[in-house]
Amino acid sequence: MSEPITLTAVAKLATLLPPTEQKQLAESILQRLASTPAPDLRRRAWHEIRGSVAYPLCGEDAQAWVTRSRQESQDQREQQWRSNR
Repeated sequence: MSEPITLTAVAKLATLLPPTEQKQLAESILQRLASTPAPDLRRRAWHEIRGSVAYPLCGEDAQAWVTRSRQESQDQREQQWRSNR
């Protein structure tokens, strides 16, 4: 059984080629990559990932988080208002 081909082995072999052939090799690889279709990078819709995480995600109910965040913001505004008086 033959050993798997690695990037290191190929790179070592490429150094044995004359510079013009190294350039041809690089161009050949780049042309092949350019003709390879790019992966689908579209954004996923929420409905595609809905339900993929256990509830509650961060250990806190969403409504409780909203209520707490609003209260913290209100407290901060009141504190700033009092310090500006």
